[in-house]
Amino acid sequence: MGGVELGRGVELLVRQVGHWQQPRWSAAASGGNVSRADLVHRLVQEIANLAADAEGEPRRTVPRLDNNLALPDQLRVVAADLIAAGPADEALARAATEVTETRAAL
Repeated sequence: MGGVELGRGVELLVRQVGHWQQPRWSAAASGGNVSRADLVHRLVQEIANLAADAEGEPRRTVPRLDNNLALPDQLRVVAADLIAAGPADEALARAATEVTETRAAL
């Protein structure tokens, strides 16, 4: 169940931002002082951390690519990694909540 919810949330976010060009990524997220791109990258890093924890691997920094248009693909990859790791339901629920909160802040 949790993996399905996470997958759905990721796809909704990707549909929301997938067509954005660079200026839209660079704009500040609503109610914050960080760019939309930085907010999505923070989400990517958080999900990557959850995946590393579930796999019993060390956490690694997700590269911040120069091209913000790669962020939806990075998000898809780390979410798939997390689901494939077979984490506890709590980790999937936390990731799904992070995705929902990020979508709302964009």
